[in-house]
Amino acid sequence: MEISKTENITESLLSEYNSIIKENEDIYRDLARKMGLSECGFWILYMLRTGYGAPVQSELCTCLHEPKQTINSALKKMESEGYLELIPGKDHRSKQILLTQKGTRLCEETVDKVVRIEQDAFRGLAEKEQEQFLFLFHKFTDLLKKYMRKIP
Repeated sequence: MEISKTENITESLLSEYNSIIKENEDIYRDLARKMGLSECGFWILYMLRTGYGAPVQSELCTCLHEPKQTINSALKKMESEGYLELIPGKDHRSKQILLTQKGTRLCEETVDKVVRIEQDAFRGLAEKEQEQFLFLFHKFTDLLKKYMRKIP
């Protein structure tokens, strides 16, 4: 079976895309480690500091695309370290997640700096480039989900 020139180009571009995605993930993983945080803990703090208010665990699982147990373990560890409180919600199974003063200070020293750097990096793109980047990334992700559903 002969591979066409178009397929070779597509394969090369997908390889580059995957390399960029992995490099991006490495940037955040390394940052979390340098800041003394687990990767999941970093993202929980990030979510708490970027407009998500006081989410419940199930919302974090959805937003972070992580299993409930992974989020639960990270939350329990951060609670035991005094960075956050888990406040009973409307039913006994859901708990709101609130930063303590210690957690707020940790965020100021860690994720708040990362958010500012991300904003600076994003501003490094022209407004039209920002829109194109997000549009194409969403489109590719939607297509990827659509085609992945075909795998039994």
